[in-house]
Amino acid sequence: MELGLVGLGKMGGNMRTRLRNAGHTVIGYDRNPDVSDAGSLAEMVEKLPSPKVVWVMVPSGDPTRDTVTELAGLLGEGDLVVDGGNSKWTDDQANADLLARKGIGFVDCGVSGGVWGLKNGYALMCGGSEENVAKVQPAFDALKPEGDAGFVHAGSTPGAGHFSKMVHNGIEYAIMQAYAEGWELLDKVDMVENVTEVFNSWREGTVIRSWLLDLLVAALQEDAHLDKIAGYAADSGEGRWTVEAGIDNGVAMPAIAASLFARFVSQQEDSPAMKAVAAMRNQFGGHAVRTEAPPGGDVNPTG
Repeated sequence: MELGLVGLGKMGGNMRTRLRNAGHTVIGYDRNPDVSDAGSLAEMVEKLPSPKVVWVMVPSGDPTRDTVTELAGLLGEGDLVVDGGNSKWTDDQANADLLARKGIGFVDCGVSGGVWGLKNGYALMCGGSEENVAKVQPAFDALKPEGDAGFVHAGSTPGAGHFSKMVHNGIEYAIMQAYAEGWELLDKVDMVENVTEVFNSWREGTVIRSWLLDLLVAALQEDAHLDKIAGYAADSGEGRWTVEAGIDNGVAMPAIAASLFARFVSQQEDSPAMKAVAAMRNQFGGHAVRTEAPPGGDVNPTG
C-alpha cells in the first residue's frame, strides 16, 4: 500500500524503514528537511493516491490535534487518518468527529516497541471501525512482530487503542518499579556479591523473566552500580492517565499508583531505585535521562 507518515523521529523514522522493507511505499513528512520526503504536509498529501491514508506520529496533545486539524483541510471523503502517537484516548473521539464531518475515517493506534521496533516489530493496539482498520491492515501486518501476537483491534469506539496502550504503559511502570526496588535491595546488602549475575540468572526458568529484565541486565552489565545514570525518571503522562481512569471507574490500582508516585519522588531527589527505572527506559525507548543514550536513543546529559 501507499501511505503518508507524519513525524520521522525515533519511532516514526524506524517505522518508515520497516514499512519500506516490507514493500510498501511511504512518503514521510517531518519539519526536519534532512529526513523528510516532502517540503510540507500539503505536498505529502498531494503525492498520495486516493483514497489517501496518513499515519501521524507526533507528540500527543496540541501537536497531534493541530496536525489532525490541518489534515482535515487537506484530505477528502474516503481518506483515512491514523493517530499512532501517545494521545490520550479522550482526544480520539474529538478527532474522529472532526474528520467525520468531511467523510474522513479515523483509527487510533497505540504503538509499543521503542527503538527496537525496527528489528523486532511493534505491538499495535488500534481502535476504530472494522472498515477503517481494514484499509490500513497491510501496514499493521508489516509493522507487527512475526507470529500470531502483537496486533489487536481493541474495539470499534475511537480511543479503544490508545486506552489499551495507556493501560499497557501503566503496567510497565509497576513492573519496572518492582525490578528497580529489588535491584536496590540486592545492591545494598554486602552478602550478595554478584548482583548483575543474580538478575541475569532470572532470565531463564523463573516466573519474572521478561524483556524488561533483559534490558535491565544489559544496563547493569554496562554499569553494575548505575553510577553513570541519575535516579531521575520522567512520567510520560500515560501512567497518570491510567491512575485517573482507575479512579473514574472505581478500579483500585495500588501498584501502578505507587510506581507513578515513585517517579514523582525521583524528580525531586536522586533515588537509587530510579537509577534502574531510568536505565530500563533508556534501554528500551532511547529515553536518555541525564546520561549517554544507548544505540538509537538521544543524548541528554543535562536532563
